[in-house]
Amino acid sequence: MTAFEAELVVTGREPAADGVLALTLRHPLGEPLPAWEPGAHIDVVLGPGLERQYSLCGDPADRAAWRIAVLREPDGRGGSAYVHERLAREDTVRVRGPRNHFALLPAPRYRFVAGGIGITPVLPMLAAAEAAGAEWSLLYGGRTRASMAFTGELSRYGDRVTIAPQDEVGLLDLASVLDALPEGTLVYCCGPGPLLDAVEARCPAAALHVERFQPKAQETGGDTEFEVELARSGRTLTVPADVSVLDTVRAAGVEVLFSCTEGTCGTCETDVLDGTPDHRDSVLSDEEREAGETMLICVSRCRGKRLVLDL
Repeated sequence: MTAFEAELVVTGREPAADGVLALTLRHPLGEPLPAWEPGAHIDVVLGPGLERQYSLCGDPADRAAWRIAVLREPDGRGGSAYVHERLAREDTVRVRGPRNHFALLPAPRYRFVAGGIGITPVLPMLAAAEAAGAEWSLLYGGRTRASMAFTGELSRYGDRVTIAPQDEVGLLDLASVLDALPEGTLVYCCGPGPLLDAVEARCPAAALHVERFQPKAQETGGDTEFEVELARSGRTLTVPADVSVLDTVRAAGVEVLFSCTEGTCGTCETDVLDGTPDHRDSVLSDEEREAGETMLICVSRCRGKRLVLDL
């Protein structure tokens, strides 16, 4: 469970690209914000039933402020419209976090691939890789040059960054950065689903780290009911075939943090004390799934008849 939750003040609001707003958030009393590392995101509560996750894209060393960037999505569910149309300077928003399922692991070299607003978690990774003396490059694509955020900031890195607007050069040339990867190279990718799928198809799984904004398609079907024992309360609940673990425990009056309900944000990640989860999220790594020590209870189920959760 995330310890930090507070009302933060919007002290900065400026365009980062066509359709992208960069927001600066500070504590109303000037208190330092929790430390974070590249790849972290926060939960922003915009109103009842309107909670969204945004990657931190500022400087981790700056404990006085957090920066996020929000893409205006005309066909979205209302979060980006609220930010762009109603959230003003000096307004306050409730924030939880930070949380990180996209951490930058130590490596001698990196290949970064970003698509559109997927540049946000990658931006602080570049500074960290640079500070660590690693060899790295970034391939950054978007619909148009004007729609691509933070290109001005990226210009300081010179030819290590390739800006590739689709209307100028077509689809990203993934072969140029992912084929014949030198040993020890880690690949970090964030962006729309088709880009991530294409990178996953070309890149060795052991080298790849991705963050998805939309859930990955899952092969499901034939779900059956199972039991969930809540270790802290000693209660045992039956999870129906057509109901999630999250909805089941909430219906029983158990307080659980959650947000996206799609298996992409990690907010509802819960420790598994016994049993084998049927992982259906888009967050956990293959190693974490194999270990079975946690699960995202909004989408994942049970590969048997019983789970014991730390709830």
